[in-house]
Amino acid sequence: MASKTNPFAFLQQVRSETSKVTWPSRRETMISTAMVLFMVVFAALFFFAADQLIGWLISLVLNISI
Repeated sequence: MASKTNPFAFLQQVRSETSKVTWPSRRETMISTAMVLFMVVFAALFFFAADQLIGWLISLVLNISI
């Protein structure tokens, strides 16, 4: 069974733990955000192109006009 901790002690522990966290700088955050956005756009374009190619190949094989 879990031991009960009063809310005040819990908040002190949370504050203590968050002070140990190494927070990224604004520059690191901006670079990471730009990299994520770039990869999202790249992945979206890649999957769109792959979907179009596969659809075209299937229609070619099955001789279905769209």
